Amino acid sequence: MFYLKLVIVVGSIGLLFAGCNQQVPQKSYEVSNENAVSLSADPPLLKIYSVSKKEVLMVEKVTRKKEEWRKQLTAQEYHVTREKGTEIPFSGQYNESKKHGTYQCVCCGSDLFQSTTKYNSGTGWPSFWKPVAAENVKTETDNNLGMTRIEILCSRCDAHLGHLFKDGPEPTGLRYCVNSAALKLNNE
Repeated sequence: MFYLKLVIVVGSIGLLFAGCNQQVPQKSYEVSNENAVSLSADPPLLKIYSVSKKEVLMVEKVTRKKEEWRKQLTAQEYHVTREKGTEIPFSGQYNESKKHGTYQCVCCGSDLFQSTTKYNSGTGWPSFWKPVAAENVKTETDNNLGMTRIEILCSRCDAHLGHLFKDGPEPTGLRYCVNSAALKLNNE
């Protein structure tokens, strides 16, 4: 059994509290590591909301090598999600889709957007006014193409999804402009 020896040294320093100078004896504590929880998970854990389970789950971060992603994804999906590409406007399978369900990340299957928040922005890409949960997507500054935009990424696998704009409908006023190639629709 592994033991971690923790030594607290404050005796020689003394403790000042409410004007009192009080000496604290040096003590040694042994802590069992038998039921310890690792503070650094490999891969790290993160919170993701599950629509089907209606709760936040602790899941592993998904990381793969380029070759593994290439085997899993089509050439278009790989280009969009792993190389931060953009599909041609009005060409994606979900641009005009009115099917109900949950749009998931094509790379890791995390729930990203609900069809109830999808709207026709006229831009040529599927647009949503909010994600399933704030935990499921993250944003980063994108300075490519000589302009500053807000990039949308899947929190679980860092897949490039599209960009976020502040010209969407109420109640959020946001437009999550997403490539169809980054999504798969689960309509169960």
